[in-house]
Amino acid sequence: MKKMSKVFLGLTAAAAALTLAACSSAPGATTASKGNEIGKTFKIGYDLEMTGAVAAYGKSSERGADMAVAELNKAGGIDGKKVQVIKKDNKSDNAESATVAANLMSNDKVDAVIGTNASSQTKAMIPNANKFAVPIVAPTSTNDELTHKGSKVEKYVFRAIFPDSFQGKVISDFVTGTLKSDTVAVYYDNSSDYSKGLFQNFKDNYKGKIVDVATYQAGDKDFQAQLSKLSKEKFGAMLVLGYYQEAGILVKQAREIGIDVPVIGGDVLADPTFAKLAGPEAASNIYFVSGFSSLKPANSNTETFIKNYKAKYGEEPSAYAACAYDAVMMVNKAATSEKAKTSVDVADGLAKIKNFQGVTGTININKYHDPVKSAYLVKLEKGKEVSAEIVNPS
Repeated sequence: MKKMSKVFLGLTAAAAALTLAACSSAPGATTASKGNEIGKTFKIGYDLEMTGAVAAYGKSSERGADMAVAELNKAGGIDGKKVQVIKKDNKSDNAESATVAANLMSNDKVDAVIGTNASSQTKAMIPNANKFAVPIVAPTSTNDELTHKGSKVEKYVFRAIFPDSFQGKVISDFVTGTLKSDTVAVYYDNSSDYSKGLFQNFKDNYKGKIVDVATYQAGDKDFQAQLSKLSKEKFGAMLVLGYYQEAGILVKQAREIGIDVPVIGGDVLADPTFAKLAGPEAASNIYFVSGFSSLKPANSNTETFIKNYKAKYGEEPSAYAACAYDAVMMVNKAATSEKAKTSVDVADGLAKIKNFQGVTGTININKYHDPVKSAYLVKLEKGKEVSAEIVNPS
């Protein structure tokens, strides 16, 4: 009963947030056909997870985006206009993401929004992007249906990372081709659009046998019963498709009961918090797909970014920082190329991006608003990245 109450309250909050966006009559509210006019400054809004369950993603993205903005302003801004940043915390919450998007687009009249990193939260922003005609560039949201459903493309939704259809194939090819495993066990977060989508894309590509599928919910901490059952099965690899806060604990518990097969995850394991939660001993023989790795600089821009990030923050940049940096630079490229006067122009420019040399690699936006770009297959040993291989789209 308690669980049902939480679900009901969550749905009620989400509905309230969407109602706020739909009924907004705030001064300066715009129509979808015109968008926001670009004024004396170019306004970029952050709709990021600064607190809550996946705050590590948002904080890394904030750093990367801030670096890009500082560099742009030092060089004269976007198309000669100083970049003004308006930051808001979506608290790692879907309903709050929708509310933040509505406020940024309607009240603050931003020209573009950077965010979010979680597919479910980005999905909640889309009605507002359409209503106010303001583009969003999600640093690391990978669910395929964010940018398009079939042939219907979301005009104002873009991302700086590959979609799950590519990521799922990368994982499948790695398990089959590199690990030579024709049997896998799968754990995924059934409360997450990201996890469900990635599992489906893996399943669509994998020709081996999935010996067991187990699900969990965001916030779960005890996986002992499922893992104990799984330990009696024979399989060559285990997929853990979920965010770091559960995945780290799950892997730690799996290793404690003797499950020592390779563990493979998606891009959400790229944040160092995963390894911290798992612990150095458990975080070995781990592989994950990522949008970036300092071990394999894509180009000279990457090398400069890594050097500057380490000098400023005293640590290696994560994929979340790098993708957010690229997201801001994509907005700059779009606005400059289009000589943008409105947020609609920025969206039009984003759709035309080709051969963009980002710090995460070369980006070409396709007809579905997805970047056609390389992925990185990263290996962890004792909690540290020890190798990375670039996987190019076919």
